[in-house]
Amino acid sequence: MRALLRYQTALLVRSQRWLPPVILYAVFLGIGVQGGQPVLDSLAYAAGGLLPVTAWLVRICVTNEPPAARGCTAAAAGPGRAHLASLLAALFAAAALGGAAVLVVTAISDASSTNARVPVPRLPAGAAGLLAMLVSALLGTALGALANWPLLRSAGRAVPALLLGALFLLVTTGSPAKSVLTDLTTGSREGAVPVPLGALAGAVAVAAAAMWGACTLSSRRS
Repeated sequence: MRALLRYQTALLVRSQRWLPPVILYAVFLGIGVQGGQPVLDSLAYAAGGLLPVTAWLVRICVTNEPPAARGCTAAAAGPGRAHLASLLAALFAAAALGGAAVLVVTAISDASSTNARVPVPRLPAGAAGLLAMLVSALLGTALGALANWPLLRSAGRAVPALLLGALFLLVTTGSPAKSVLTDLTTGSREGAVPVPLGALAGAVAVAAAAMWGACTLSSRRS
């Protein structure tokens, strides 16, 4: 699996197809995160934006190889393992991007509540932001696994499914993404740093189920 991960990561880096989502995310942060804003609110904004970016990275990774090359990889390592490596490469790339965003946002934001009356410890806030980023990366990976090959083969179906799925995950009550963003914004108003372990557990379960389903189906359709 390590060799497959290195291969998929190298494909992602060398393709330079990661540039549009990363640049878009940087612009998103540049517009919505300003120095001196409450740290937990800014981290919630950054975590929300990471989810669709992760789904985009998944689409890049699962479509990077031409069909002939994908067939060779599947023949050598098994179609399920090959597909899992592409999903994990996107997940790790998104997690690294989210981690970098947390460092920047935590450093430039104001370590206080929304009304600036209650101090918010910067280090615990950054840890909560990392958990929120991980939730978004996991759910974005799950969305990308379900809205791309092998379930959806047409870009005309996959791209709208990604957009609508990201919106659904961010606004629907009961979604781990909605839960973690609500925890951060509520914590910002109250001046208390949340620990969104429940949302993280839900995101892990959803991502594991989606990735297992996609990899199983890839074995049958290869």
